Amino acid sequence: MINDHIRVREVRLITDDGDQGVMDTADAQRIADEAELDLVLVQANAKPPVAKILNYGKFKFDSQKKQREQRKNQKIVSVKEIRLSPTIDDNDFNTKKNNAIKFLQKGNKVKVSIRFRGRAITHKEIGREVMNRLATDLEEIAKVEAKAKMEGRSMFMVLAPKETK
Repeated sequence: MINDHIRVREVRLITDDGDQGVMDTADAQRIADEAELDLVLVQANAKPPVAKILNYGKFKFDSQKKQREQRKNQKIVSVKEIRLSPTIDDNDFNTKKNNAIKFLQKGNKVKVSIRFRGRAITHKEIGREVMNRLATDLEEIAKVEAKAKMEGRSMFMVLAPKETK
């Protein structure tokens, strides 16, 4: 809220040179008008509310610029999935492992899943061994975020990239 839209009786006024004090809103508005600046309510929930004398256009521009900068600097982590089978061969395993390494180096998390088909569900330990083998092969660049667990006919594990210093 700015200028005449402020509907409180008194505010803690912070002037453009940093001085502050509690005063009537009308007096604060008069001071802002004399300085040819805007009276902006910056903290409405405080007791008394905090108002600042500043150039509102510049204030709005700077806050939008700060938000754009924050959006630019945020990192979006996506989860990539790799499917294995309990009876996977060595070459296929190495191919899947190399794909997982690529995903982890790009900063993505990797969800490793094994789908048990037919009678393979009776030998869950074989699937767990494959998962543990992948986790130990990737332990230099990844940490296990969620250990291998069964969900229906599938076993899942989540790997996250280790923070590099």
